[in-house]
Amino acid sequence: MPAKGRKTRKVEARRKREFTFRGQTVEQLKAMSLEQFAKVANARVRRSLRRGFNAETTHFLERMRATPVEKVVRTHCRDAIVLPEHIGRRVAIHTGKEFKEIEIRPEMIGHYYGEFALTRRFEKHSGPGVGATRSSKFMPLK
Repeated sequence: MPAKGRKTRKVEARRKREFTFRGQTVEQLKAMSLEQFAKVANARVRRSLRRGFNAETTHFLERMRATPVEKVVRTHCRDAIVLPEHIGRRVAIHTGKEFKEIEIRPEMIGHYYGEFALTRRFEKHSGPGVGATRSSKFMPLK
């Protein structure tokens, strides 16, 4: 008999949940025009889309539409927005030193390409060497 106040549940087989972006499925997002997508997007993306794209971003979007899906598109345009039509494509984003290749997934919609190619790397320093500090002269040598 179950404990008082608890409901018994049948354990159902877990299935992978379908991705939605603000209540819209991927198919619905791909069918939307840019103006319709702007209404669903967050405020920063909506403002960027309303103001229009600059020449560099426009050229990048045209190249994305012109190249086949299996080819990688290289770009320096880090301020371009990931649009639903880009899902499944491969893009190489310039970090300032090299191109970092990424595959566009549905979770990336509405973000900027620069967020996925970091320009600074984390540098981890080891401990100080012998003679570097006053206390290090009392450290036993190996």
